[in-house]
Amino acid sequence: MSCEVLVLYYSQHGSVRELARWIAKGVELVPGVTARLRTVPKVSSVCESVSADIPDSGPPYVELSDLEDCAGIAFGSPVRFGNMAASLKYFIDSTAPQWLAGTLAGKPVAVFTSSSSMHGGQESSLLSMALPFLHHGMVLVGIPYTETELGLTKSGGTPYGASHVTGPDGSTLCTPDEIVLAQALGKRLAIVAMKLAA
Repeated sequence: MSCEVLVLYYSQHGSVRELARWIAKGVELVPGVTARLRTVPKVSSVCESVSADIPDSGPPYVELSDLEDCAGIAFGSPVRFGNMAASLKYFIDSTAPQWLAGTLAGKPVAVFTSSSSMHGGQESSLLSMALPFLHHGMVLVGIPYTETELGLTKSGGTPYGASHVTGPDGSTLCTPDEIVLAQALGKRLAIVAMKLAA
């Protein structure tokens, strides 16, 4: 049996994109599971502003059908005042038809984020990101403390989801602990997706 896991993110400066890449690698550590990387366009404050249909670089923009096609989903966003960025929230708000139809109910979901400081709102962002998916009836997957790095990390990583700390220099490069935890989350999400799909 094979299945796909969607890794969907919004990234303004590249750190969430980097974390998404490591989560996708973790997903693909599970035999028979492939990762489908997608992103969302930036929301503009100008009413007439329109993004191109295809991004200039990186993965394509997500379509609602991607949510239905995949057996599990990881959602990522930078921290915005202790919450997810408007661009990801805007996309999630468009999933009312899937909520009405129960399309996502029973699918596993994971969340991930990036902030500039250790206490920059990572955990509140991850928890607030999870709320819409609980409304969808999805199964929330986190990182258990059986992952040794979770108790040792001096950078990102929480039981609620993978995270990255950019620091004052805005580094998009993940630390070794952040990489291990991101891959662990991706792998765990893929394993749960395979079990539930079966």
